Amino acid sequence: MSSSTKRIAIGADHGGFELKGRLIEDLRQAGHQVEDAGTFSQEAVDYPVFARAVAEAVASGRADLGVMIDGAGIGSAMVANKVAGVRAALAYDLSSARNSREHNDANVLTLGASLIGGGLASQIVDLWLATECTEPRHRKRVAMFADTAGPPKAGSSKVGVALDPVDPGADAVSLSQTDIERVVERLVQMAGPIESFGNGAQQGPCIGSCPDTARHFIRLGATGLTSVAEVDPPGRIPEDLARYIDHTLLKPDATEEQIRSLCAEALEYNFRSVCVNPTWVSLSSQLLRGSEVLTCTVVGFPLGANEPETKALEARRAIREGAREIDMVLNVGALKSGNDALVLRDIRAVVEACRDGSAVCKVILETALLTDDEKRRACELARKARANFVKTSTGFSTGGATVGDVALMAEVVRPAGMEVKASGGIKSYTDAKALIAAGATRLGASASMAIVQEAVAGTVSA
Repeated sequence: MSSSTKRIAIGADHGGFELKGRLIEDLRQAGHQVEDAGTFSQEAVDYPVFARAVAEAVASGRADLGVMIDGAGIGSAMVANKVAGVRAALAYDLSSARNSREHNDANVLTLGASLIGGGLASQIVDLWLATECTEPRHRKRVAMFADTAGPPKAGSSKVGVALDPVDPGADAVSLSQTDIERVVERLVQMAGPIESFGNGAQQGPCIGSCPDTARHFIRLGATGLTSVAEVDPPGRIPEDLARYIDHTLLKPDATEEQIRSLCAEALEYNFRSVCVNPTWVSLSSQLLRGSEVLTCTVVGFPLGANEPETKALEARRAIREGAREIDMVLNVGALKSGNDALVLRDIRAVVEACRDGSAVCKVILETALLTDDEKRRACELARKARANFVKTSTGFSTGGATVGDVALMAEVVRPAGMEVKASGGIKSYTDAKALIAAGATRLGASASMAIVQEAVAGTVSA
């Protein structure tokens, strides 16, 4: 057996059975020796049984590494980490897979079959197996894992966040004070002050009042909060109205001159993005480079009837050319036929492409064609696929955004941290205000300039 060939123990519960079969085939084709720890059918079983079997195979030395799949991957990681010598980590994208091996020397990987598709799962496993923990400072910290077992020391809190001592020479992040303040503000917006757990007792430093705490979050990866792909919370209207708007031109006869004008207008008004057809992504990205205005494009547009693989290919090509946001049309016919499995696979294919390319994924429902029940199902499927937004309309069907649809969609997806984009037929500042009040955090409009100008004029006259 070559140094690149490994002995892999792999297990799953009934929810991960199908994905386990696919991964076993991939692993064997790559030359690895695979021990299948079960389950061996889709009959309902208890995942702890199989997570422990995988962990014990690794701990005993029978396997070099282990992979376990359940619905979310969290419970299996908890079970596996009860076995001495096992370092189990959940991975949900490529960066978490790489980090779990490179920094933590994980020897068991857990996956959530309900969170990721087969294509992304295969990529995660391949990267995880190819990554090694070789950096001395990381290996030193891994060696300390064995010393963390046992009850908490006297005086320690029962609940808290462990923060490593600041080491100026280790993974230093060069951020200005302004950057730090921005991250602190964003963390407070996301998590609140987090000063107590309801009994008045202080459990740890408040993010908002302790910049050093924010720096620890930054070292753990919170620098992503300053990226151009972040979604700012709603601001005051009309001052921040432009930042709600994707300045849109999706007409089939749009010319290069019109696209250049669109980008110039977006820069002048500081819209959130320009939304253009895929053929104009490269040009738009060049024209907007260095600004806060993003390039957004559409996939499977406007009918949504393409195969999932075709949509994913479209998305990856657009991201390579500079798109930072992808608005995909789901398979409306499949949804109305009750084929939720196909709709989920359809959305996931694009979500995976977006996550690999650090892009935002918005799912267009085409609400004018759906019943309220179908709208809710579509939102639940987009939520399950881990999309960033649900969006009302293409603007090419029988109707556009309505206050009622936006409120319904927001009710379903907001608990998951997702957002709602309203688009189609938004012509005035009055329309924009009503949709934002209903729960929209993004608006798609071709009348963007008129909307903002109306808002400003109303403020001046007031």
